[in-house]
This record gives sequence, structure tokens and C-alpha cells, in this order.
Amino acid sequence: MEIKDLTALELSKEIQSGHVSVQEALKSTLEEISKKEKNVHAYLNVWEKEALSRAKIVEKEIREGRLKGPLAGVPVAVKDNICTEGMETTCASRMLKGFRPPYQAEAVSRLLEAGAVIVGKTNMDEFAMGSTTETSAFGVTRNPWNPDHVPGGSSGGSCAAVAAGECYLALGSDTGGSIRQPASHCGVVGLKPTYGTVSRSGLIAYGSSLDQIGPVGKTVADCAAALEAVASWDRKDSTSLNRGPLGLLEELEAFDGSLHGMRIGVPKEFLSKGVQREVQQAVADAVEILTRRGAQIEFFSLELTDYAIPTYYIIASAEASSNLSRFDGVKYGYRAIEAEDLHKMYRMTRSKGFGEEVKRRIMLGSFVLSSGYYDAYYLKALKAKTLIKQAFDRAFERFDVILGPVAPTSAPKIGESLQDPLSMYLGDIYTVLSNLAALPAISVPALLDDAGLPVGIQLMSDCFQEKKLLRAAKAFEEERGELKAHAPKEEPSHGKVSQKAAKQDRSGLGEVTAK
Repeated sequence: MEIKDLTALELSKEIQSGHVSVQEALKSTLEEISKKEKNVHAYLNVWEKEALSRAKIVEKEIREGRLKGPLAGVPVAVKDNICTEGMETTCASRMLKGFRPPYQAEAVSRLLEAGAVIVGKTNMDEFAMGSTTETSAFGVTRNPWNPDHVPGGSSGGSCAAVAAGECYLALGSDTGGSIRQPASHCGVVGLKPTYGTVSRSGLIAYGSSLDQIGPVGKTVADCAAALEAVASWDRKDSTSLNRGPLGLLEELEAFDGSLHGMRIGVPKEFLSKGVQREVQQAVADAVEILTRRGAQIEFFSLELTDYAIPTYYIIASAEASSNLSRFDGVKYGYRAIEAEDLHKMYRMTRSKGFGEEVKRRIMLGSFVLSSGYYDAYYLKALKAKTLIKQAFDRAFERFDVILGPVAPTSAPKIGESLQDPLSMYLGDIYTVLSNLAALPAISVPALLDDAGLPVGIQLMSDCFQEKKLLRAAKAFEEERGELKAHAPKEEPSHGKVSQKAAKQDRSGLGEVTAK
């Protein structure tokens, strides 16, 4: 097997054993970037010189026995809204072009302590606002599976880089599905941990109560290793949690593949009209696989899902309007120098510095926070958020894990989503729920649709239950095997699963019928 085809953990073992050097691994990654980046455009900056220098240092520390972790020597990419000291961080916006933070994001510091080699910063939707990586001020990222299609967003650059073999792991940020949705569209694994598990210090804020850094990798185990490396309590982040050692890799290493005793719920609302046939098929296949592994599957009604999108976009836009108010052309970033006075400078700077999607969300957020509308919109959204969390609390009294789609469809063609922003917002319906309820969730590749594009499934668990989540994801990943096109079947639905599940239903597990 070639170096570029290894997973992050496989590469780490080869490096630790001395069969592959850190510089060889990095050069292999840089070669892939050289071959593919012109078509994919996953990166905004590639730090070739700095990465080669870092690789030599890491190599020396590994050989001296000072670096033994699973990320030592592994080439990693970082989303461009995560600050890197002295290196440009732009949020893919004209507003921050040329900005070089004087400090390091805590998650980046943790990566460096683990011995990772950072290759560069990845493209994204401007200020993480978008679902396609088309709102970037510096060009569109394309899906490695088909360049006519988007990679998803807003962490589309990170997911495309992993899918294209331009790095082994990447960090993204997830405000409403921005790791999981592009991971599904690009055929890689994306993990959003429980809110507060990874410090937000150095993550340029979009929606502070929703934002969370998480990993993207080729496999479930790769993501587990990356999350263990970056998870930490941080005094610089008041929402940071002190969870101690997570023990995720040890959990997966000891996992025997059996899900006996695990209860998995599938919300009926997740398989309603408007869901692409192959997406329904992916969920149906997952039900069969997880049932064979011993899990008990039940279809149930998850309340308040219809309120997820309006609740999310009101809260996220309100927080965005507040967080982005600091970008005014005074302290740093873009400034409209042709303005005649201070107020015109503010107006011209923000008009020219921000893209259309960012301005749309700032205006919406300012509106819902304004006098006379705060109670009618923002306060109601906060109440709905609480009710959604309570609905999940009730669901997790019955289930260990919740299974569903990541997005209603596979990756749309470039240009389609921006023509209809409302449809783009509705595409987040399955992912925003875990952000509103602060839950961990993971996207795992399931199959290829008729157009040869990846489709993933999503698994969610209760807060702090990443071990259960990863066990279910690993069991599915092992049995799924190589990602391949689905076998044509009769129209799938939540009422068609395996004979085994049907027998379980007769024992009172839910509305399931045999094929």
C-alpha cells in the first residue's frame, strides 16, 4: 500500500516503527496537493517550507522517544477560521485578508503538542456561513468525487482535503452541521463532539453557543485519535469542560464489534418527503447492519423537528450579528480608505468587506435582536431551543444512539444552492439539532448514489457519550466495508428492514415490517 493510501493511525504506526519517515509522509502529501489542488482548491494557504522544517523537528523527537502519540508525524490541515500564530487566518473573507493572529488557537496548540505536522489552512464558506463552500471570497472548493459538485460546507475545504488525499486529518468547525454535512458529501468521517469538549479559544466566532471544533478523517478511529488530541479544559474559554482523559482509542481497540444491548432510535420525521432515494437507502442499510450487530432498532417520533431550522437560524444569526460587529475597519482587517468620515468608513468597510451571505445573516440577526422584535423572535427561539433539548433528553431515556441522514440529498451541483438560499438552509434540517442540544454527532460514509457521489449516515448520542457513538459508528464502518454504489432495491422506507428487525418488532420494538 502506498503512503498516501494509509489512514492516519496506519501512517503513525509506520512512522513509529521506522518504516516511513515523517518527511516521506509529508512529501507524499505535498505531491498529492501539487497534483490535485488546481482542480479541488481545498487550501487557501499551503505551508510547504514551514511544514518541511517542522517535519525534521518531529522526526528527531520521535526517534529520541519524546513523541509517541498516534498523531506524531501525521500531516494535518486546519480550517481557516481557527487561528494560527503568525500565519494568515482569513475566515475566507476579504474582511480578514492579511490578518496574522498574534496567538494560537488552543486546538492548534494541542495538535502541535501531539506531534502533528500542519500542512496549511483550508477553504471554507465565509465566516462559516454557508453549506457549500461557495461563499468563500477566495474561490470555490470542488468535490473530489466530481468537480462539478460542491463539497458541502462550511468545512468543505477540510473535508475535500482529506477525501482527495491532500492530508490525513483535518480540523473543522461545526455550528449547524459544518463538519458532518461536507463529510457526508465528500465520503469521509466527520465528528462533532459534545459542546465544550474542545476549547473555542482561537476559533473566530460565528454562533458562540453553537460553535464547536471537531476532526475530519478517513476512519472513525482516526477521528477518535484526533479528538483525544485536541480535547481539553482551557481557562481561556469559559464554556470549556474539564472531562479528563476521554479514552476513546482504548474503547475502540477493546471493542469486539458487538452492539448487543445497544438501543438505537430512528426518528420517523427524518425519513419524510423530500429525502433522496439513496439517502433513505443509506439509512435502511444502516438499520440492517446495526441490527445484525445486535442493536435493537426502533422507529419513533422526535418532537419539534419542524422548529429546528427557524430556531437555529434565528439564534445563529443573532449571535453572528453580535460577534461580527467587531469587524469595523478600525483595529485590524479590511478598511475602506476612500471614506470621508468615520460613519461612512464603517458602512463602506462592512459593505465591501463582507460577502452577500454574511450580510444577509447579519441583517437577520440585527432584526431579531432589535427593539420590538426581540420577544417575538429571539426570545421564542431560545425557548424552542430549550424544548428541543428536552425532547432529546426524553429520547435518550429510551435510546443510546439516534440514527438518521446527514442531509436530504447528496452534494448539489456548483451554483444550484446559491440561487435558492432558503433551500440551502433547509438542507441543514438533520444536523442543526445536535448543535441546538449540544450533543455529539458523527457522519460516516454509507454508499455512493446513482451519480457516484457519497452519501453518509448520521449518529447522535447524549452529551458526553462519545464512546457509545463511536462504537456504533465503528460497527457500521466495519460491516459497510469499501465505499461502493448501492445495489438497486425497492423504494426504501422506515417500514422496511430486515427479517430480524421485524421479529424484534413483534416483541414491541416499534413500527417495523419485514421486506
